Amino acid sequence: MTDYGHDLLLGSFLTPTAQAPERVVDLARLSEDVGLDLATFQDHPYQGGFLDTWTLMSWVAAVTQRIHVAGNVLNLPLRPPAVLARAAASLDLLSGGRVELGLGAGAFWDPIVAMGGRRLTPGQSVDALSEAIDVVRGIWAAQDRSRLVVDGAHHHLDGAKRGPAPAHDIGIWLGAYKPRMLRLTGAKADGWLPSLAYVEGLGDLAAANAIVDEAAEAAGRRPGDVRRLLNIGGRVTAQASDRFLVGPPEQWVDQLAALTLEQGFSGYVLGGDDPALLTVFGREIGPALRELVAAERAR
Repeated sequence: MTDYGHDLLLGSFLTPTAQAPERVVDLARLSEDVGLDLATFQDHPYQGGFLDTWTLMSWVAAVTQRIHVAGNVLNLPLRPPAVLARAAASLDLLSGGRVELGLGAGAFWDPIVAMGGRRLTPGQSVDALSEAIDVVRGIWAAQDRSRLVVDGAHHHLDGAKRGPAPAHDIGIWLGAYKPRMLRLTGAKADGWLPSLAYVEGLGDLAAANAIVDEAAEAAGRRPGDVRRLLNIGGRVTAQASDRFLVGPPEQWVDQLAALTLEQGFSGYVLGGDDPALLTVFGREIGPALRELVAAERAR
């Protein structure tokens, strides 16, 4: 069993549809009202039918009180990391420490190039993300009086001003699937945030988890330094089934508790824009899941 002991985080994964901007804001508010910890949003800056994710996050942070906001995950090729670092720290200060930073290396290169981004190979995109993490952490290190220099192949800073420091330790969570990205996650990130829909099966989650663990240890870190989060989807039904997260709330609780206690996942972000499902997830599944995990850990 692998349980890193993190408190559970539960969240929503919302679509920033421009045609109904009030709906996504209402869903974020609902996420807070039903007890979720996170409201996260897709980030596809090249998608003309979507709101800009960072603008939406800022608005949601302003109209909520408790819930954290994050991109899931932010498109790094179209967001310069030094500017993104300042934006994240600024919103974290303004919101009282309610921002997390989900980052992706980029995937849809034709629309990225159409928006002015540079086409990268898979290897180059991982290198660029690694350099970007150094940039972001360097900007946040406001108490460091040394010159901020990042001399990378993709990102270059030569004496950039540091600061502001965020209000809390913002988590840098990476959306990662392939071995090289998983190794980067273990070496440098605070969290791993894949989507279950893009993973072949639960066995593949365990194999990927092992790569993250090994990379963390090789970098002189503990595997538990990397929080494991998971984008999930499913349906609440009256009858149990043999499908993952298709069944009554108690089936969801048992299956998610097993992932927490056996594979170390401690964050579950529910995709879809169904207010009824979000309500059941926040008010029924979440509390029961926390209770079961706490009881098993106490044993």
